[in-house]
Amino acid sequence: MSSNSYKNDLPVFDAYKNLVYLDNSATTQKPRAVIEAVERYYREENANPLRGLYGLSVKATDAYENAREAVRKIIGAESTREIVFTRNATESLNLIAASYGRTEIGANDEILVAISEHHSNLLPWQNLARETGAAIRYLECDESGEYTAEGLKKALGPRTKLFAIAQISNVFGRLNPIAEFTEICHDNGTVIVCDGAQSVPHLPVDVKELGVDFLAFSGHKMLAPMGIGVLYGREELLEKMPPFLYGGEMIEYVTKDGATFAELPHKFEAGTVNVGGAVGLHAAIDYIGKVGFDTITARERELTALAFDEMKRLPHVHIIGADSAEGHHGIITFTLEGVHPHDIAAIFDADNIAIRAGHHCAMPLHQHIGVQSTARMSLAFYNDEHDIERFIETLSGIRRRMGYGG
Repeated sequence: MSSNSYKNDLPVFDAYKNLVYLDNSATTQKPRAVIEAVERYYREENANPLRGLYGLSVKATDAYENAREAVRKIIGAESTREIVFTRNATESLNLIAASYGRTEIGANDEILVAISEHHSNLLPWQNLARETGAAIRYLECDESGEYTAEGLKKALGPRTKLFAIAQISNVFGRLNPIAEFTEICHDNGTVIVCDGAQSVPHLPVDVKELGVDFLAFSGHKMLAPMGIGVLYGREELLEKMPPFLYGGEMIEYVTKDGATFAELPHKFEAGTVNVGGAVGLHAAIDYIGKVGFDTITARERELTALAFDEMKRLPHVHIIGADSAEGHHGIITFTLEGVHPHDIAAIFDADNIAIRAGHHCAMPLHQHIGVQSTARMSLAFYNDEHDIERFIETLSGIRRRMGYGG
């Protein structure tokens, strides 16, 4: 594995030459090609798209719709009508809850949520349950983060209208068998909502192969700018759903008494859209395509194994989740005996190493496993062995720096 070869493409490592960045689950750094694509759009093609008939507006419209096509290809969707641009995965999941949920879920229904979910894939369902009177129930994993087909079958009932789960947990780093879970859900008449924020940037995701009804993910976790996200929904479901927001661009015809709405996907994209963010996402997808998922998954798998094996050798370090590196897809969450996770992160920061500490927007999961907070390192393909060496060197000395004898 060549050291720093991809870091040369990321300007942040020019500005911070000693930085070890291991907080990629929170957000990724941006390649120069992405930054330049966004700059070029605002410098040469900026206009309000979709409704303008002049040349510059047509260019902006083309840039926006070309980005939608790039998203369609990378996740294997049938049509761009199934690709809705949002601000982030959180907004995508709220859109599903507010639009599909309010029209399809009622007081006698149940919503099933995996206990390991990020708050973005939990709070919208809690709120929907409060609004509709539906019951919310939780599918629990074991201490390694594993969910089983049998467990899901037992949890589903005749009133379960929707099941929400991430493809990869942002705490465990475990890859869930979504295609198998989708088949079980559909046999039960249950819609499945998949959070792909931690999977789409790191491995090939094909929505037709997974069979999911909805998939949400964020651009900023896959090298793109903040402020652009994606909702994939099966066309027949999106067609029946009412708009999420109301205003300009999402209408076809308006009178004093009402309105008819634009066709998919535009009926869910009210107001002036984030063309610059979409252009950045397109550039990020192109960059990922040049690197290749074979390379991305291989590098991240190798780095995860290297870090995991070294951490297992250290006394007082407790890894959360699976007891093998294969159960951690670029994410290793841990505790260190006698040291609060915030102190762990502060010491790493003193050594110019960025990790994350806290509950990682997954408080019910931490309650479930009996741990208040944890520290987390998360990888991207542009990390290298030197980053792991620096990480392990600091981790191995934290207890000594905190005054412990060993």
